[in-house]
Formats: sequence, C-alpha cells, structure tokens
Amino acid sequence: CKKYERILYHMIGTFGVVFKAIWKGKDVAIKTIESENEKNAFLVELRQLSRVNHPNIVKLYGSCNNPVCLVMEYAECGSLHNLLHSADPQPHYTAAHAMSWCLQCAQGVAYLHAMKPKALIHRDLKPLNLLLVARGTVLKICDFGTACDIQTYMTNNKGSAAWMAPEVFEGSNYSEKCDVFSWGIILWEVLTRKKPFDEIGGSAFCIMWAVHRGTRPPLIKDLPEPIETLMTRCWDKEPSQRPSMEEVRNTMNDLMKVCRPCRTERYMTTNGLDGTIPMECLTLDHQLQPLRPRPNSKESMAVFEQHIRMVQEYLRVQSEIAHFVRRKQELMSELEQDQREQQTSSRLIQEHGKLLEDNSSLSAYYQNLRGTLRLIQSQNQHHS
Repeated sequence: CKKYERILYHMIGTFGVVFKAIWKGKDVAIKTIESENEKNAFLVELRQLSRVNHPNIVKLYGSCNNPVCLVMEYAECGSLHNLLHSADPQPHYTAAHAMSWCLQCAQGVAYLHAMKPKALIHRDLKPLNLLLVARGTVLKICDFGTACDIQTYMTNNKGSAAWMAPEVFEGSNYSEKCDVFSWGIILWEVLTRKKPFDEIGGSAFCIMWAVHRGTRPPLIKDLPEPIETLMTRCWDKEPSQRPSMEEVRNTMNDLMKVCRPCRTERYMTTNGLDGTIPMECLTLDHQLQPLRPRPNSKESMAVFEQHIRMVQEYLRVQSEIAHFVRRKQELMSELEQDQREQQTSSRLIQEHGKLLEDNSSLSAYYQNLRGTLRLIQSQNQHHS
C-alpha cells in the first residue's frame, strides 16, 4: 500500500483515528490504530468490509500492515450525526430526506443480514456511523469494528447506549434484530432532529435502565400511522416481535413512493421541519408540499388550509390502503394455514378410513381363522 500523500484532518472513530488523505489521485479515508488493544477491532473491520459490496456501505480500497491502517471511501459530507446536531448553521431538510436516509440505511443493513452462511450483525448502528456523500443524498454505513465479545463490546460502546437494544446490554442472546431496534431509534431521531433520551441525562447506564424498563422516545405528533407503526414495532422489547430488516426495507420502499426528496437540493428546502406546516405534509414529494401562506392574506390562507386538508385526506387514504394491504397479507397467511390444516385433516381422514378398512379385513380374517381352528379341533376329537 502506497503511503498517502498528505493528511488534511483527523477525527476519532469507535477505534483508531481517521484521516483524510489523497491516494492514487482521489480523496480517501485512512483509518489507523493507536494501540495494540485496538488491533482486534481493526481485524474485525478488515474481515467484514472485505466481505461486503453494497452502495450503502462504505467501500474498502485496501489495507496496510506497516503502518497498520485501512484505506476506505471518503465521505465528503461527514456523518449524519454532524448534520443533525453539530453543523453550524444547521442545514434544513425535509422529512422526505429523513425517510430517504433511513431507507438507505435499511437497504444496507438488510444486505448484511442476508449474508451467508450467517447474518452479519453491525451491532453499533447510530447516526455517527452513517456517512453522507453526493451532497448529502446518499448514505453509507461505516465502522464495522464492533467486537463480537459482549464484554468488550459493552466497554467500548457506552456512547451507543441510546441506540442499543435491551437484549444486548442485558447480556442475553441477541440476533440481527438488535440492529432493527437501533434503526427504529435512528428513524425517530432524524424525523425529530432530537437526540434520543437526551432528557434523561446522566450516564449511559441511566439510559440502559430506562430502556430496560420500557422507556422509548416520545411519539411524534401528526406522524402518519404507517411510519409510526413501523417505528414502534422496531423498538419492541421482544426481538421476535420486531420486523426483519428485509420487511423494514420493503415497507420503507412502499412509503417512499409518496415520499421522495428533491435530488437537486443539498439537504434542504424552504419548508424545514420547523414552522407551521404539519409533519405529515413534509412526508410528501417536495413539489406536492403546501407552500407557506402569505401573511395577512385570507385567500392565501384559505388555499393553504384547503391544501392541508387534501394532504390529510390523501395520507388517510394511503394509510387505509397500507392497512388493507397488511390485512390482506394476514388473511392470505391465515388462508394458507387453513389450507394446510385442511390438507392435514383430509390426509388424516383418509388414513383413518384405510385403518378402518384394514381393521375390517383383519377382523374377517380373524373370524375365518377361528372357524378353521374349530373345524380342526372337531376333526381331532372325532378321530380320538
């Protein structure tokens, strides 16, 4: 691996230090380790990134042994966390952009969970590990150095408590559904632009205790029912009750059919998440969103209110359609179950009928044998 030409800045990751550099004429991120204690996480990330290839996962270009480092794709827009909470001034964005970021995250994680021979679990999904490129329109999952050993994981990831599934910090057996929990918290965070459990304060253990007792972020006012249902299902305490990431991805794809961000903008439109326009209106395509009314204009306000009512009616119909689709799927599943049970019942009836026929045949054969035996006994007595 060639030595990178120059270092422009650095930032701290879950392990090691990340530098921006120029390598073979392109901007790259160079991730190095600071101590031998971080080498295990380095090897985990190297092994896992070497296995994956997906547009929503940061690319690995190569690695070096001396110095020990990873050469990775550079994300020029920084992390989703910085866009949400640290940028100054904070860029505005619509709920449609938030939905797009969450869909892309779900696509990347669904890819990881579908890997063979077993699912690859990220274990540390949070906005700090979600990078943005292409003027903020494309999301990339990064930081695959999470330790498999639960004790090491808990020690190194106390900053991840707000997104951590309860079964993980409780020391229980956990599956890829822990990533689904984290995704649900991320969805809430990007829609509200608030840090989850920020009101709790204190240490990470205070957050863990609250999550263990069932505390979740507050529901979002005027959030469309299909989005709210998906979000709350994802952070269910029981992993078995959470949807798979494949289902999350498919549901988000359906929702995004009426929720596309404007690709020509950089994160934002004039209708931010603040102001008088309801959240539910912001889930529409930018061109379908109502314009802010002119001050002191009754006609403009009347048009605005009519537009809001039309949006609400449209989204109500969309919610009903989504409900009916889910109900149809449930009924189809129940019908398939009934058909399987009927087939099993029919097979059992046939087997029972055959057993009755066999029993009748055996009974007749038994009676014939008894008759033959009596005849033989009678003949023997006669000869005696």
